[in-house]
Amino acid sequence: MHHQKGKSILQCLGERIDYSKNKEKTAQEQYISAYECDAKTAAAEFALAKREYGILSGREQKSNVIAYQIRQSFKPGEVTPEEANQIGYELAMRFLKGKHAFIVCTHVDKKHLHNHVIFNSTTLDCTWKFKDFLGSGRAVGRLSDIICLEHGLSIIKNPKRYSHSTYDKWLGDKKKPSHRELLRGAIDDILAKQPGGFDAFLQMLNEIGYTTVRRGKNISFRHPDCKSSIRMNSLGGGYTEADIRAALAGERQHTPKKKRNPLEPQRDSLLIDIQRKMDEGKGTGYVNWAKKFNIKQMAQTVNYLREHGLMDYDVLKQKAADATGRYNRLSDKIKAAEKRMAEIAVLKTQIINYSKTRDVYAAYRKSGYSKKFLAEHESDILLHKAAKKAFDESGMTKLPTVKSLQAEYADLLAKKKAAYTEYRTAREEMKELLLHKSNIDRMLEKEDVTHDEQKKRHERK
Repeated sequence: MHHQKGKSILQCLGERIDYSKNKEKTAQEQYISAYECDAKTAAAEFALAKREYGILSGREQKSNVIAYQIRQSFKPGEVTPEEANQIGYELAMRFLKGKHAFIVCTHVDKKHLHNHVIFNSTTLDCTWKFKDFLGSGRAVGRLSDIICLEHGLSIIKNPKRYSHSTYDKWLGDKKKPSHRELLRGAIDDILAKQPGGFDAFLQMLNEIGYTTVRRGKNISFRHPDCKSSIRMNSLGGGYTEADIRAALAGERQHTPKKKRNPLEPQRDSLLIDIQRKMDEGKGTGYVNWAKKFNIKQMAQTVNYLREHGLMDYDVLKQKAADATGRYNRLSDKIKAAEKRMAEIAVLKTQIINYSKTRDVYAAYRKSGYSKKFLAEHESDILLHKAAKKAFDESGMTKLPTVKSLQAEYADLLAKKKAAYTEYRTAREEMKELLLHKSNIDRMLEKEDVTHDEQKKRHERK
């Protein structure tokens, strides 16, 4: 992260950190943790450390790098937001060895959870700066893989370096449709309404915003949102003027050009509700594939139940309920520890900030709250006010020592790490049991429906 021209260091830091802390992305700032700084005032604390670096070292910052950012992503459905944030925190601690303040923000607005880790380029003692080295990105990636494996998570094996695939190709089905695709879609919709002729077809295109231009034998369309015109004969087979005229005359059937997604069965998945899919318009080919898929999944479910001695449905139901209860209890325990650790980290930071900025704030009061003094010491004064406000809101009459807070934090961290091993085991056990129980429930439900239908047919006879 660089210091941009025309902006102060505090503004540049604030913009990047504010994006990472975005409430919509972090579930109302629920999944944010910090080390040796308060997430609410991290930008001001980073800026203060840089100013102290100049005072203590006597050196001027030659580089315009003011902070660094690490992005860490996880496979969809494999990790909880709490665990993802904890892994990001652990990654930053092990890579920086506790020498730099940092903030970890876990974004949950996408299918894949991912962390934004921002750390100050200046060390905590304000005497050194982080020295980026050749291959630092690779080192962070390897450390991240090690931590993920320790937590029982998957990693990308043999990642491809310097991939030249386009961004649209990487996005896949999520990419934004092109103007040609939008025009083809508009033509599909108009043909479905069966206009009276080609002129009526062009008129309906004009009504939805497309301008028609004929040059010789070629017809082009242009939309206000598109910078250039699109020739009709460039849309592909089925969309040329001759094809459209033939479709309107009933000489050929128009087939919309749509992308088809291959159906790939997954291991240990829920059974497919074939009847519901048929009601949604799925064809015979899909139904045949789904039947084979369900047979394979039921075979896996039966094998699992036999291996674990759960052929009695009541035993399976009780086992699934017990596993869910165990998982919830462990989850609550870890969340409580994380909440207290976050409180300790904030309180410790506020105590340190209050102590560091006490003299500056006293001088500010003596100056009669001078605007000039405020402009020169803005970051110090903001930190002091934030710390004082936090103390007042907590209602504490006597502040604890930093040493006692560190001891409590270390104890909670050790207990939390020990609980995580049991938590991951409980989570996987619960997921397996609920999945196989759901498959059995669906199978039993269909058997009941089939039995009822047979009984009704027998009664009619």
